[in-house]
Amino acid sequence: MTVLDSGHWPAPYVSIATSHTKASAALGNSKIDWTYLSPPMLIHPGERTGKFRIGGDDLIKDAEGKSRVSFEDYAVAVVDELETPTHERAHFTIGY
Repeated sequence: MTVLDSGHWPAPYVSIATSHTKASAALGNSKIDWTYLSPPMLIHPGERTGKFRIGGDDLIKDAEGKSRVSFEDYAVAVVDELETPTHERAHFTIGY
């Protein structure tokens, strides 16, 4: 089940999330090179810790059950993937 399917997604953003779901499916069925990074539920200003986790299709939650990461660590994950691709033609996510 996706977060969108769970009913916990804010109604004003359902159409945007639905479009992203369709785009992800289209990429998966294409022959182009692609990487799809899904953010956690909350991206917030903070500090760069370098102590985030990378996952596949499942939402990553911390010990308190929160799905979050700082903008700074999110940026590090993006740059890491650009510099050393490990998710070619794949979906991945990030969180603490």
